[in-house]
Order: sequence, then C-alpha cells, then structure tokens
Amino acid sequence: MTIESPRWFKSSYSENGGACVEVAADLAASRGVVHTRDSKRPARKVLRVPAGSFPSFVAGVKAGTLGAV
Repeated sequence: MTIESPRWFKSSYSENGGACVEVAADLAASRGVVHTRDSKRPARKVLRVPAGSFPSFVAGVKAGTLGAV
C-alpha cells in the first residue's frame, strides 16, 4: 500500500514575507480534497477543502468574505 503525500506549491503571485498560502491539489482526484496551509507555519493544521468547493473557497478568500479563522 502506498501512502500519498501532498506536494505543496505557492502561487507565483506570492510576495516574499507576505501572507502566503500553499496549496496541494495533487490529491484532489484520489481523495476529493484540496489541502491548504499557511506557508509561514507549515507544521500547523492543514485545511482540507472539498475539491468541488475549492473555486468558491478561493473566491471567498479574494473577496474577503470568509472572516477570521
């Protein structure tokens, strides 16, 4: 049995030292989720967003309508 590990990447729009989020979309097909995490604190909890909801999640982040977590 092979254990899949997320492959993290940061947007090319991220600024050095800015508020960056890393995304691992490589498990979306096999597990149905997109993993996200704070790039400055990668050891903290990972937010798992259902793959079908990820576009709405991104739109909410861009619009600032998700509130504080």
